[in-house]
Amino acid sequence: MPSTPPPPNMYAMPGPMPRLSSPSGSRQRGSIASMFSYGPQTLVDSYADANTSSLSRANTSLDPNRSVLTASPQRSPRKHKKGKSSLGRAHPLANDTTDVFQDSEDDADDESEYEWGMVDRMRLWRHDALMQHLYDTAAFWGDKILSWTNDANDAFWLAQTYFMTHQYSRAERLLTRPFPTSSSKVPQTTVPPLNGHASHFQSTTKGKGREYDVSQLMLSMPRLPMGPGGLIELPEEMQDKVSRLVDMSVACRYLAALCQVRQGHWNDASEMLGEANPFSGSGRSGTSIPNVDGGIKVEASMCHLRGILMLKLNRGDQAKQCFMEALTLDVKCYDSFEQLISSEMMTPDEEWEFVHGLAYAAQAPEDAEFVRLMYTTRLRKFKHAEEHAIARQRLVDEFGLGDNPDVLYSFADALYSNFRWADCFTMTSRILGLVAIHNQTLPLHIASMYHLSHLHSKLFILAHELVDREPENAISWYAVGVWYLSRSKWAEARQYFRYGPSSSRVPVSSTGTSSKTTLMDVRFGPAWIAFGHTFALEGEHDHAVTAYSTCARMFTGSHLPLMFVGMEHIMLSNYALADEALEAAHTMCDGDPLLMNERAVMAFNHGDFEKAARLFQEALDLAQVTQSSQKAWTTTYLNLGTCYRKLKRLEDARAAYQKVVELDPQNSIAFGFLGIVHHLMGNVDKAIVKYHESLSIDPINPHILELLNTALEVSAMAPVTSQTMDPEFKQAAKALKQKYGAYASSRKGKDKITSALGSNAEEMNIG
Repeated sequence: MPSTPPPPNMYAMPGPMPRLSSPSGSRQRGSIASMFSYGPQTLVDSYADANTSSLSRANTSLDPNRSVLTASPQRSPRKHKKGKSSLGRAHPLANDTTDVFQDSEDDADDESEYEWGMVDRMRLWRHDALMQHLYDTAAFWGDKILSWTNDANDAFWLAQTYFMTHQYSRAERLLTRPFPTSSSKVPQTTVPPLNGHASHFQSTTKGKGREYDVSQLMLSMPRLPMGPGGLIELPEEMQDKVSRLVDMSVACRYLAALCQVRQGHWNDASEMLGEANPFSGSGRSGTSIPNVDGGIKVEASMCHLRGILMLKLNRGDQAKQCFMEALTLDVKCYDSFEQLISSEMMTPDEEWEFVHGLAYAAQAPEDAEFVRLMYTTRLRKFKHAEEHAIARQRLVDEFGLGDNPDVLYSFADALYSNFRWADCFTMTSRILGLVAIHNQTLPLHIASMYHLSHLHSKLFILAHELVDREPENAISWYAVGVWYLSRSKWAEARQYFRYGPSSSRVPVSSTGTSSKTTLMDVRFGPAWIAFGHTFALEGEHDHAVTAYSTCARMFTGSHLPLMFVGMEHIMLSNYALADEALEAAHTMCDGDPLLMNERAVMAFNHGDFEKAARLFQEALDLAQVTQSSQKAWTTTYLNLGTCYRKLKRLEDARAAYQKVVELDPQNSIAFGFLGIVHHLMGNVDKAIVKYHESLSIDPINPHILELLNTALEVSAMAPVTSQTMDPEFKQAAKALKQKYGAYASSRKGKDKITSALGSNAEEMNIG
């Protein structure tokens, strides 16, 4: 009984497929194992030849501005109404009417007019299996479909299935084996879009066809002979009738290169993609050229993958250019943005200028402002604090993202940059309450717990949980290392900062430690910084310099490693090297108050007290701009007061030291310096009081004890009357008399102690 002809087949080959000119036509092509070299220009020429063919409309997949799929996945097509009676009792889930991807009523009416053949039904099985993550099922039926049709589109989807199941070698072989460029012997038939996945190789066949006859189909397809070792041998007469998938489609070439990257074949992948963007300057590439279907440009994806390759080959500068090119071509390519920002490949100023110079309006006209705001919130917070705050507020008020983890992360990052550990911990806790693992947030969360000593026990529990849940994640072992760092166990911390199962070897340090020497993620910046901190805190400054220098070479846009190198050279009294490192860091970032403080320290070491005082004040001004906790800058206030004291500006020095006492009442050094200032100003009585206050906090400070003895000698030599005595000193002396008098009366009696205090008072000339 004849069946109803199916509708146009979007998966059938569109007649004779154009054969792209091979860039290595002079080589023998007798075996698929032959290696072909794809330079940028030849790759462009090969695509240009295909695009100028008479079937260029059919081969829209060759357009680098078109995404891989021409439509988003939609619901599975409903079976022909005739088949309803043959169906058994429906599964309860079949009654669910809340489809994620809704079909239009017109499509439903069209689908009721035809039945499918055997190949069409199996294509449905394949796509439904992919959507339901039954990858073995999809690969099984997809393999049978390809055996029958030898269709390039079916081969592409089968390669996608292999890639999803990590069978990268199998997918690569499928994409690089020859396929017929003509399907004239195959019965032309068309099917509706399955699950909304339109054919990757677009068909122009129109009208209704007829159902596949599988037996005739198998006999009609040309079979490619197999040579030794399973290699496909191509006779001379067949070479003009076949072509590889990577020569037919940009997306297939990208997928093949991705398979090679996953296998670690860096050179092969580089040849597949080209050393540079082959479409650059071809007239079909550029910022202003929109994507045909509104998706992500394959050209941008290829640039991103080329950047990953450059990182694997330790070519960081070229990787940076590739990522920037990918984001320039398509602002929606977030992977490249993440690589640029998380790896700190650009300085803060370069980040700001580049991200705000992208063509948002041209490439995403309806969503340009939203994309720009999201990217702005991820930039470093040393500058443009007001712009960052406005961007976050707009995302909350206008776009309703007040509880989105990425927006909350921007708040947490700003708080951490301002040294507000407790507030940052509150924000990161909220994020991790929404999502179990957030890779950007966890380093901030762990670092905040390290700075807050009362959270060290929680850090211990968190580290164990992360290792149990995410043993392959570098952040898990970083948390373990930070906990050991909080316990001052430097060697154990180093082991975990360097721990990981990858094969990237790191030389054992010259300290002779037997810790594990592999890194799970060689570009995980926080671990490298913490690794250097273990040496610095242990006093191994030479090893710390080596660790920080390695980090500086890997993260060329970050000023922090260079700043830490300068700080270690200060500890080693290598002032020339310290100046060089700190100035290099300052050229990269001039908005970090901590860096300004270190530059002021170097000016003080050189004896330039005027410059040092100016830089210390600039550091405090920057800290005010970032709204950080003033208590974190007590050391800077101390340094500023010391500079003023060296410059004989004693009143300014006294004000700076008094600010420290207000911020930290238990700072013994500030009280000691206040005593020195009063001593220099001739207020010996006040100096003695401040020395006593300092010793009450730090009783064995030898410098303060010596200064106190000096002040007491000066006070004993000068006649003091009740009229000339400083009121503050008189009050403090009276308090000391009462304190020690009450203490001694309980042991020897009130009368004896009173007489003893009276004699002591006469000897000290305190009246």
